[in-house]
Amino acid sequence: MELRLFRSVRAHTRVLFALLALLVAASATIVSLAQPARAESITPPPLPDGLAPVPAGNKLFLGTHGVGTQNYVCRPSGAGVAYVLFTPEATLFGDDGGQIINHYFSPNPNPLDPNTDPKVVADGAIRATWQHRDTSTVWAKVHQPNGAVTVDRTAIAWLPLDVVGAQNGPTGGDKLTGITFIQRLNTTGGLAPSTGCSSLSDVGNQAFVPYTADYLFYKKAD
Repeated sequence: MELRLFRSVRAHTRVLFALLALLVAASATIVSLAQPARAESITPPPLPDGLAPVPAGNKLFLGTHGVGTQNYVCRPSGAGVAYVLFTPEATLFGDDGGQIINHYFSPNPNPLDPNTDPKVVADGAIRATWQHRDTSTVWAKVHQPNGAVTVDRTAIAWLPLDVVGAQNGPTGGDKLTGITFIQRLNTTGGLAPSTGCSSLSDVGNQAFVPYTADYLFYKKAD
């Protein structure tokens, strides 16, 4: 009787350990799936003809991979209507796969002094915005001349961008405040759709179009 009980307990113990092992393996799989995909080390690709190069005296500071949407709204345009970009919404991932920057449009509250850089207009305009997780923020506009270049007709253009505003985070975060130049490269998707904005009855329609891009951030060389 005692021997049979011992064997029964031992058999149940083996079953419990097997179930525990399966639960641990399943938990590890769930955790691994929850982690963002690791971004490969991002380096500048060869630039297409017509795209402005990085200004002399700047060096690559940070490479990121952005995933999000280009958001459009249908508005009157000329004699008809057209989709107009009202903001991107993207998360930028670093080399370790972690989320480090949010990208969107916002008013620039701290434009650079036009007296020191005649290319900059201190008008507080709505600009492309990047905010680091330390809450430091930069604003930029498309570099002129040699601005947007379409490399893939199924994707949004590659862009060189001049930083025209910067701001530390409220607790002193400053990761981005030294950025001088930004590139949007290796784009996929993001173009305004060809349907849903053809007549005045479509005004107000919105379209959120998935896209990806590499964003490279530059600082003045030491």
